[in-house]
Amino acid sequence: MTDTTTPIRFRDEVRTSARLAAPLAAGHLSHGLVGFVDTVLAGQHGTTTLAAVAVGTALFWLPMMLPMGTLMALPPSVSQLDGAQRRGEIGPLWRQSLWLGLGLGALLFVLMTVLPWLLGPMGISAAIIPGAIEFLHAIRWGIPAFTLYLCMRYLSDGLHWSLPTMLIGFGGLFFLAPVGYVLTNGLFGLPAMGAAGLGWASAAMFWVQLLAFALYLRLSPRFADLRLYARCERPQWPVIRGLLGRGLPIGVTITMEGGLFIVTTLLIGRLGEVPVAAHQIAINVATLCFMIPFGVAEATTVRVGHALGRGDRDGIRRAYFAGLALVLGTQAVSALIMLSGNHVIVGLYTSDAMVGALAASLLLYAALFQFPDGVQVLSAGALRGLNDTRVPMWLAALAYWGIGMPVGAGLGLALGWGPKGMWLGLTAGLSVAAFLLCRRFLRSSRRVPIVQEASIEAGHRSP
Repeated sequence: MTDTTTPIRFRDEVRTSARLAAPLAAGHLSHGLVGFVDTVLAGQHGTTTLAAVAVGTALFWLPMMLPMGTLMALPPSVSQLDGAQRRGEIGPLWRQSLWLGLGLGALLFVLMTVLPWLLGPMGISAAIIPGAIEFLHAIRWGIPAFTLYLCMRYLSDGLHWSLPTMLIGFGGLFFLAPVGYVLTNGLFGLPAMGAAGLGWASAAMFWVQLLAFALYLRLSPRFADLRLYARCERPQWPVIRGLLGRGLPIGVTITMEGGLFIVTTLLIGRLGEVPVAAHQIAINVATLCFMIPFGVAEATTVRVGHALGRGDRDGIRRAYFAGLALVLGTQAVSALIMLSGNHVIVGLYTSDAMVGALAASLLLYAALFQFPDGVQVLSAGALRGLNDTRVPMWLAALAYWGIGMPVGAGLGLALGWGPKGMWLGLTAGLSVAAFLLCRRFLRSSRRVPIVQEASIEAGHRSP
């Protein structure tokens, strides 16, 4: 007999996932709009500044993806504890995540100090290098604030409360836009700093967001029973190792995916200012569109983790398919916008005819990978909810670097197709990742062991 309640339950799951995902997607969109603001301000300042910010942004976010992904171990862990009615353990776990975030921030600060000097050996155009170095040396001062902010944000997200992520994220934009404009162009008696001004404005924004989120967690009654600030514990290495064990494969996976786009930017940077400026515009638009399925994927991580914590096998798969329905809808809208409005969108960024024409054509290629991009990020998020992170890491490595990068480099550089060939490589890598990760989840969710109280410290599932 058919279970007539299933459609109703599925619709309920879609609504629940949508309510959770909307603020998450908006929060991610606010981070994407940081790149939009930087790109627009740099583009209005000049093509050289835009190219410098493109390369500097690429080199900044490539290593930053590792702590972003590693700390993503926190939301499913918090969600599982909440689902298993073990809220008293959330506060101590979160305080240990702060130590992890602080350590990762310090390491990334050191890396960002030395990394800019590799621009020359990378073959980046000489005209771009000075501005890119100035941008990186400025923005690095915001790294510790950003990693600690992630710990606070992921705690709130894991408890199904994503509104602060949205509000504080967009609040940061209202700080960045005017401050970045003043520092870039030199107003009110200040010197015009160009790309460096955008770096300093972004670093200051990260600190403002950290302080705002810390104050919110302190004052909100929603978090009062967690006693987040009740004590300051020393680092507990077994707990930190547990977070690293679950989170590091996530960080590597996200770094490999993001690295595919970022290394593409650096390779295009070898072709000159116009190609890299056009690529920066197109990749920024694609990134903004990606933030919506990324938010849905994070909501799916939480929903899957909560179902695992309460021992609901059907709920795990229902959460995934609800997320899939949302992602397919959002990606259809994104593809349509890119196909029909590419020239209008590019006009918001630049008045340079050569840059605009190339960027508009690249947006047509971006429309090609909207569906595979959405499916792969959703499937990866659902697997994180199952604590399944190691095998997806290797699947991502195969898709992005075994297929995507060779295809892109072969077409774009070896055959001389330029940026368009590199973007076809992106499409190939994302398509293979979507197939492999979706297949992995569908198989894993059928055989995942369900217990009444899911173990948070048990580590990874056996594949």
